[in-house]
Amino acid sequence: MGDDGRRQVTGMTKKQQAPAKQRKAEAKKGDRKALWLICVVVIFIGAAAAIYYKRPANIQADGGSTAAVPEPQPQPQSQPAMAGPTRVIFGATVANTMSAPSPAPLGMAWIPGGEFSMGAQDPPDMDDVGMKATLDSRPVHRVYVDSFFMDKTDVTNAEFAKFVKATGYVTVAERKPRAEDYPGAPPENLVAGSVVFAPPDHPVPLNDYFQWWSYVPGANWRHPQGPQSNIIDKDNYPVVHIAYEDAEAYAKWAGKRLPTEAEWEFAARGGLAGKPYVWGDEFRPHGKWMANTFEGHFPNKNTGDDGYLSSSPVAKFPPNGYGLYDMAGNVWQWTSDWYRPDYYKQLAEHDGVARNPPGPDSAYDPSEPGHAKKTQRGGSFLCTDQYCSRYMVGTRGKGDVDTGTNHLGFRCVMTLSQWNAEHGKSDGALDGGR
Repeated sequence: MGDDGRRQVTGMTKKQQAPAKQRKAEAKKGDRKALWLICVVVIFIGAAAAIYYKRPANIQADGGSTAAVPEPQPQPQSQPAMAGPTRVIFGATVANTMSAPSPAPLGMAWIPGGEFSMGAQDPPDMDDVGMKATLDSRPVHRVYVDSFFMDKTDVTNAEFAKFVKATGYVTVAERKPRAEDYPGAPPENLVAGSVVFAPPDHPVPLNDYFQWWSYVPGANWRHPQGPQSNIIDKDNYPVVHIAYEDAEAYAKWAGKRLPTEAEWEFAARGGLAGKPYVWGDEFRPHGKWMANTFEGHFPNKNTGDDGYLSSSPVAKFPPNGYGLYDMAGNVWQWTSDWYRPDYYKQLAEHDGVARNPPGPDSAYDPSEPGHAKKTQRGGSFLCTDQYCSRYMVGTRGKGDVDTGTNHLGFRCVMTLSQWNAEHGKSDGALDGGR
């Protein structure tokens, strides 16, 4: 109760000093006046509410517009108001009918190519983390890609070791950083190494990824956790700590190339359209784990319910409809596209179907302008609905081209032109079309 209230209780007015009869008469008169005022106020509030709720969308609640308020237009019966958000619309995938050329390259699957809707579906439970993961994967738009072959699995340690043995290649993580590439860096920091996931031993806020990532001197593809680790008995694990130029060098040596983002997504969907996961609608159909992801409390406690605390051997989870393994989870995969969050908007502004889109001409990440980043796909063993959710097909990752991590690898594609060259055929023999 405020000061005015206290004064009303303790103070004596001239009316309160009048004879009792006069006070009663005045009280009745005051009661009638108060009742009349209450009626006026109720009528005024009701009228104001009616005007407020009838105002059109362009009339501001603070009275910012002086335009007359028109009567609301009736909604067509064919477009009833929805009780909640609706899922984005995906068209059917229309695959090319061309048969795979024979023989198929060793360890590769035939991807028929064709037309599909590219972009991210809403997460099944519409959770906030999942919805944020879709922001740079909209609008959904139609895309056509030619036929091609794709590696069934991520490139493994054994396959990368063959490349290194044949060429003497040294990865970016194994090279000492140059001072001119990192101006202002202390000389003692310019040591060969890579970025490693280092979980804290307690819960931490999720707005600072330096809480769980560390630059570890001596970490590279041979030593994924640092110089004291190795890849003995891990030939069939995906090779990691691969910078973009490392992946490109391997692909060129193998007579292949890295996939575009559109090729990667067409292949990942496995012929399905508009599904949130590469295998369908449910994250764990019939309780079955379909990918190597993070369980528990991110980032400090991974329970390993799916059988793995870190990366897993390739092909330990079911393949998608095109016979590709680990297109969700395990390790991220490089694509050849520069990263821009507005690229899909650019494509969608052109009516029709984007044919074999190669990605934007340059990179731009508004959170780190000036960083040359390529798009990454598929998510990793660190993805969780608490932080990342990018194991959902259609969602996009990004990374500096000179940086590898212990949850980043790659796989390759072979175009029909490359297949023709390998088998001594002209490009006209097989063109990848319908």
